[in-house]
Amino acid sequence: MAPGKRCCMLHCTVSSHNSKGEKLEHGIRFFRIPKVKSHEGPKVEDVTKRRRRAWISAIRRTNITFERSSSAMRVCSQHFHSGKPSYEMMETDPDWAPSLLLGHSEMKTTDTGRHGRQKNRAATKQLLQEATEAVTIDNGEAEGGDVHAEDDSHHEEMEDGENTRLREEVTQLEQERDMMRGEINRLLEENRELKKKLASREMVEESFQGDNEKVRFYTGLPSYATLLVLLNYLSPHLPQGRLLSPFQLLIVVFMRLRLKLPVLHIAYLFGIHRTTIASGFKDTLSVMYTQMTPFVPWPGRECLRACMPHQFVETFGNKVAVIIDCFEIFIERPSNLYAKAATFSNYKHNNTIKHLIGITPNGQISFISKGWGGRTTDRHITEECGFLDKLLPGDLVLADRGFDIKENVGLMCAEVKIPAFTRGKCQMEARSIEETRKLAHPCRASHWKPWGGNTV
Repeated sequence: MAPGKRCCMLHCTVSSHNSKGEKLEHGIRFFRIPKVKSHEGPKVEDVTKRRRRAWISAIRRTNITFERSSSAMRVCSQHFHSGKPSYEMMETDPDWAPSLLLGHSEMKTTDTGRHGRQKNRAATKQLLQEATEAVTIDNGEAEGGDVHAEDDSHHEEMEDGENTRLREEVTQLEQERDMMRGEINRLLEENRELKKKLASREMVEESFQGDNEKVRFYTGLPSYATLLVLLNYLSPHLPQGRLLSPFQLLIVVFMRLRLKLPVLHIAYLFGIHRTTIASGFKDTLSVMYTQMTPFVPWPGRECLRACMPHQFVETFGNKVAVIIDCFEIFIERPSNLYAKAATFSNYKHNNTIKHLIGITPNGQISFISKGWGGRTTDRHITEECGFLDKLLPGDLVLADRGFDIKENVGLMCAEVKIPAFTRGKCQMEARSIEETRKLAHPCRASHWKPWGGNTV
């Protein structure tokens, strides 16, 4: 994570430093979430409580609550009319809490004109009061008689009665305002809880937060943190401005690949048309292929020898470079007759796409070929997919029985070992059985099954 300060408002990406750690000169300031002041009297405590609730309601993040918020959380000056929060006791000020660019519609933008009118009324009232006091003093000094003294006394009684009435009205209005504010805060909290429950039933980012079991079920990834790392890596390249967010596009791909859910079923889950799901899946899968291809590197010989399991060293020395096999993925039956014939697999008795996969002795995927029709032989894929070009002289390749590629591998000055098979005989020779047992022993000891169908 880049150093410095970041704004915690929804969809706000403002930070004080860029990804390289360089400070940005944009003039934007950052302010902490206000705390409750409980040692300055009950009135200050009550006002600061209401202010903190207002800030939390404006931020609207599940990990920021009235009781708990990180001291590192900041709100930038873009969310205030004047570029900074007002004094905490000025509750009617539009900048008493953030109100601009909130990223949600739960709270309305504060009206600066209303605050100005309130200030003008207060100033006018103060001027009238001062003028009245000045006139009262002048009249008292000018007349100085008993008659005028009686008039002054009567005038003061009227003023006292008016002031008492005004104070009672102000007190009543403050009580009503406090009741309304409390009701609004209660409704906002109830609204947040309802949205939280709704989000838990939807395929959105909030419903996956902290739920590693749900992440593993839908994606196969070990944790939510791993999913976020992948999302942050792919987000700059994913389609933007669609009905689905980048997070939802990634979940759609995993649901199709891992759970094999139909497009129409996923469309019902997300509440959008199936063509949107289909196009989003296609585009996101293309981005993942382009951006994640470097995640499957072919390791160098020194790297292989440094992490070679001892079971392989005991049986083959340090020459094993890769264990290869082909796996097939079921597809929908093509409408084109040529494509239907090219993808039909006699082994799976279905239309499939076949890939060659290579795994290092320590279990790392080191090679994946492009897709071929299910009818294509393992040998043809091995010859044409570019796998042979990666072999070095002296390398040893472990393969399944269907890989009749000794001559091709030999041309690269490498060697291939495959298990023995009967070749039309009723039983294998004792020597062949023993060789196959030795060949399979390091794989069993390392809990790998490179032979036996599509178990790779």
